[in-house]
Amino acid sequence: MNFALIGAAGYIAPRHMKAIKDTDNDLVAAVDKNDSVGVIDSYFPQASFFTEFERFDRHIEKLRRKNEAVDYVSICSPNYLHDAHIRFGLRVGADVICEKPLVLNPWNIDALHEMESEYGKSIYTILQLRLHPSVIELKEKIAAAPADQIFDIDLTYQTSRGKWYYSSWKGDLQKSGGIATNIGVHFYDMLMWIFGEPVENEVHLHTHDRAAGFLRLKRANVRWFLSINYDTLSEEIRSKGLRTYRSLKIGDDEFEFSGGFTELHTRSYEDILSGGGFPIEETRKAIEVVHAIRNATPVGLTGRHHPFAELPVVGHPFGRA
Repeated sequence: MNFALIGAAGYIAPRHMKAIKDTDNDLVAAVDKNDSVGVIDSYFPQASFFTEFERFDRHIEKLRRKNEAVDYVSICSPNYLHDAHIRFGLRVGADVICEKPLVLNPWNIDALHEMESEYGKSIYTILQLRLHPSVIELKEKIAAAPADQIFDIDLTYQTSRGKWYYSSWKGDLQKSGGIATNIGVHFYDMLMWIFGEPVENEVHLHTHDRAAGFLRLKRANVRWFLSINYDTLSEEIRSKGLRTYRSLKIGDDEFEFSGGFTELHTRSYEDILSGGGFPIEETRKAIEVVHAIRNATPVGLTGRHHPFAELPVVGHPFGRA
């Protein structure tokens, strides 16, 4: 089958290229306003490449009229463009595979449902953590536990970013959705998939470089902390020369799922192409959660649930200076 790729120069695009190749399909065209896309040579050196979307659009239409239409459009563009690029894929008669977050606002999902029906095509999203063997094993373990058992969870994800981040779309709240949307949505989806729907969503802190809060799920109380600021790392982590720290504790037990990520996009594509995949409705709860976090008024680090007084809050939590 023929694939087209929107957003070929970003961090996640090579995983999609590899997945297309690993599933014995062909990338026939790609577009990105940046031309640092030499990675394409490792997978599809014959793919047509464009830096202007209009010329890419024209090329896709030419292929359609030559009976060489693309079957799938894969989307790795900035978050705020996902909605428009999904619509493009449907209009050219293709099914769509889109990176998360699928969209920034819950109501966008309703509009995309209408377009799926109108064009008779399907939209799939990448929820690769749901395919991780350790995560699947945890879900089965929780399902086997007493139905009334409530689990206490601590999620900490600190992944340091340099000054470049704030000059990119990722540092723009209107384009990325902010830190909880850009890097947290993966974990919220995973936890809700395992522990059930959200019951309460309290935000303690939300700035340009960190966020913290409490999320009560049907079967779990989750306190979470996300940061892209190096200064929030503990001295112990920094002394080891590390810039990233990830921890998910369920009660007193550390849940380890650091490995096993390299093939999950390929597994996602295999699932979609074999008739499975995650339809867009599967993303709704996570999109609702991050939208609520983005628009909430933070209650402070000593909110009603699980005080965050012990978390490091240094540097410049309320400004970029």
